[in-house]
Amino acid sequence: MDFLDTIPEYIFETIGFVAGICGCLVIAIQVIKEYKTEVTSSLSYGYIVGWAVIFVFWCFYGIRFDAMALTVTNAIATVLQITLFLVVLKKARLKQVEQNG
Repeated sequence: MDFLDTIPEYIFETIGFVAGICGCLVIAIQVIKEYKTEVTSSLSYGYIVGWAVIFVFWCFYGIRFDAMALTVTNAIATVLQITLFLVVLKKARLKQVEQNG
């Protein structure tokens, strides 16, 4: 791993921010898709919540080890994942009301 040691830390931080933001964009696309479509989501609550827990862990990991790219991008990903959960939950409840009402 001598090669990795020659790369400056700021390069890793920059690439980490770019990669993290790209990951957040993927989640944002899913949030928008779920919001716009009328059909009930095929995403399970366990899947959505599981990813939220993972993002929270990596956010705290970033805080603990002072890795700004991990902290910021995983905080954004956590907010997006919670938003996704709320959209999926709202759609499921609306479907339930339609079926019962």
